[in-house]
Amino acid sequence: MRERYDDIVDAITTWHPECRAGKVFSMPCVKRAGRVVFGLSRTGMVFKLTDPGTHARALTVPGAHLFDPSGRGQPFRQWVVLPPEQAAEWEPLAAEAVVQDHSIPPPGPEAKVSD
Repeated sequence: MRERYDDIVDAITTWHPECRAGKVFSMPCVKRAGRVVFGLSRTGMVFKLTDPGTHARALTVPGAHLFDPSGRGQPFRQWVVLPPEQAAEWEPLAAEAVVQDHSIPPPGPEAKVSD
């Protein structure tokens, strides 16, 4: 899992010089303009997807779920985790996450995330 993630980080940081590898709360991640756009959690690769269409499509991938780093049922609404079994989907979503507008606030709690 880590090797695939590292390969994606190498590719993204080569293609997008404004991106940098780093860490946030001990999680390896990639930041663009100081904002985390994707990372690697214990359960898979995590993507911040502010575009509603991309976010909805990501959640249709088998095993995908909202990122809940605390494990207390308080997921980050714009963040989607794809498990290692879906590693073929990681690179395209990383590329999407990098180019999205990360200044967009998450939807309110009443917003429907998926059907």
